[in-house]
Amino acid sequence: MKLLYNFGINLISAFIAVGSLFKEKLRLLKNGRAEVWDKIEEAGIKEPVIWAHAASLGEFEQGRPLIEAIKKRYPQKKIVLTFFSPSGYEVRKKYDLADLVLYLPADTKANARRFIDAIRPEKVFFIKYEFWYNFLYQLSLRSVPVYGVSMIFREEQLFFKWYGSWFRKVLSFFDHFYLQDKKSAELLSSVGIQNYTVAGDTRFDRVKGIASSAGGIEVAERFSKGYRIIVAGSSWPPDEKILAEYINNSPDDIRMIIAPHVIDDPHIRQIESLLKIPSFRMTSPPDNPGSYRVMIVNTIGMLSSIYRYGQVAYIGGGFGIGIHNTLEAAVYGMPVLFGPNYKRFKEACDLIEKGGGFEIRDFEDLNRIIKKMWNEPDFLKKSGNAACSYVESMCGATDKIMNDLFSAGN
Repeated sequence: MKLLYNFGINLISAFIAVGSLFKEKLRLLKNGRAEVWDKIEEAGIKEPVIWAHAASLGEFEQGRPLIEAIKKRYPQKKIVLTFFSPSGYEVRKKYDLADLVLYLPADTKANARRFIDAIRPEKVFFIKYEFWYNFLYQLSLRSVPVYGVSMIFREEQLFFKWYGSWFRKVLSFFDHFYLQDKKSAELLSSVGIQNYTVAGDTRFDRVKGIASSAGGIEVAERFSKGYRIIVAGSSWPPDEKILAEYINNSPDDIRMIIAPHVIDDPHIRQIESLLKIPSFRMTSPPDNPGSYRVMIVNTIGMLSSIYRYGQVAYIGGGFGIGIHNTLEAAVYGMPVLFGPNYKRFKEACDLIEKGGGFEIRDFEDLNRIIKKMWNEPDFLKKSGNAACSYVESMCGATDKIMNDLFSAGN
């Protein structure tokens, strides 16, 4: 199995090399990996080093509270942050709390040896998932402790199949798993792994921190003041079709803020074409935003702060491959609505169970639920409180990990 795994890694590297001739993301990955060794040498990172690995941007956001907590308590420690995906690296390559941000080299035995010997980590954190055999094996040979953070396991994973003994060996290289839920703990126990703690998801700490420090946005304030506001975050065309139908036929005192997932000009114009009422783009605000019915957020990095101006949130992606971040809205004490493809997302399922989340299958669902919220203020308040209470109850994973792994003198 080890030979087959290594053959697969080399095959993937060959695919990336060929694909880089045609795909920008693969070109970024190939070139970024090629620069790793020079960047390590130029940085001259000295011990003590903490290495944190995230597959992409979402996993980084989960690990970010832990990185920030380590840096705050131990500013002398150096942080090496690696990504597998260009969508993570290219966005966070200048992350100011990391002393070095890199692509993770291909998981070959030679790369793993060279990388670990070059950065000499004292502790390693793998965020949520990704199990690279050669890196983990070489770390175990050097007795470098490895921890899984905000990890979540599913029954269909190879670790839990009757033929998964080799894959379970990969899990044995971890010193401890900090899990999101009890189901993951039960799965690990079923294959004889007991070195885990159900700590929760560090994303909850992240969204709470964002909400606590979010500043005001003048144009959003002027647009929303005195009106009932729906904030639609990370929307896609199927979401926008339903949202446009709703706002086009809603009373004048209802406003909508739409923050699409794709913000290029053709997509913004597509949204504008669906609207039969006055709208404006956030980057080109009118003198009197309150006289418009829809504000389109055509810039990135604002959504988590904009949710605070709404009473109801709609989270996009549920009519595609899956919904986006529900927690950024729920933390503000507002109910969250989303399309039917949410079942792979634990927090969405939890929000529905707690009464703070609602599944939307079509326009009729959206119209019915929002109408109920507007007409029954107690229902709106109860739903919002349920969402906020859920987030509050799930915070604290970062403190648990810090208390476990960074006690006095460590």
